[in-house]
Amino acid sequence: MSVFIGFDTSNYTTSAAAVRDGEIVSSVRIMLSVAEGERGLRQSDALFSHTKNLPEVTARLGSHNPSAVGCAHAPRDVPGSYMPCFLAGVAAASTLANLLGVPLYKFSHQAGHIMAALFGCGKTELWCGGGEFLSFHVSGGTTELLHVKNRMITRLGGTLDISAGMAIDRIGVRLGLKFPCGPELERLAESGRLPREPVRVSVRGCDLNLSGLENKAAALLERGEEPASVALYTLEFIARTLVAVTENATQRYPGIPLICAGGVMSNKLIAAAIKNKFDAYFAPPELSCDNAVGIALLTEMEYTDGKCI
Repeated sequence: MSVFIGFDTSNYTTSAAAVRDGEIVSSVRIMLSVAEGERGLRQSDALFSHTKNLPEVTARLGSHNPSAVGCAHAPRDVPGSYMPCFLAGVAAASTLANLLGVPLYKFSHQAGHIMAALFGCGKTELWCGGGEFLSFHVSGGTTELLHVKNRMITRLGGTLDISAGMAIDRIGVRLGLKFPCGPELERLAESGRLPREPVRVSVRGCDLNLSGLENKAAALLERGEEPASVALYTLEFIARTLVAVTENATQRYPGIPLICAGGVMSNKLIAAAIKNKFDAYFAPPELSCDNAVGIALLTEMEYTDGKCI
């Protein structure tokens, strides 16, 4: 039976996955290390870390004889989309495909996220069947609302300044949390109470602004608010922002499902706020964060001429 391997070397995770007949055979992820107090990695450091991690990732993936290999080669499905960190995954995938004499397929990191989310919530037919849906891609580096139809990804809107993940990490580091800060911020928020400060989001159509959230969080801390309350305010602000954007998008595209992809969408408070109002689907946390499962599944579908496995 054919096996298909995918590689994804995003800014903070080295990952590889093997799938067969639309099911995961093996999936390996190694987070890149970020020094304490830092708020991210330079691209050169990320590329170097992937180069060191890939031998361990492939060893843990296991021995396979793939019929095709895939990789994430760019962040998004738009001309000029590029980040150096993806070169490591492209090099590994290209080398493997060349040595074995099998096809190599390249996809965007964003498409991989969407496919992983579709797989995780049991909706892969929306992709391979030429369906139509809305998709949030909300992660450390991206906050976008997308329209997907017949496998074509079109950006409807998104952040005009910083991403939701970046806001969470910047505020989390200010609170003394370990980068990336999402899981720790979520746990901290569980014991918080919303400050009396009203939550006023900045949304116009499907576009949004989040840079003001960082300033607001700093002001709340200076005013003496507890860290847990600031953490809760941060997540509430992001949740209300995404709900407002979704309300605007569903007026334009009524009656189609919303697929939520990206690590930020694994946050329980944010997910609950969206689920309460919309026909929305969420992947399990392990398929929301950066991973190569979506790339491997897209590789199998491409090899089988788009067949829904």
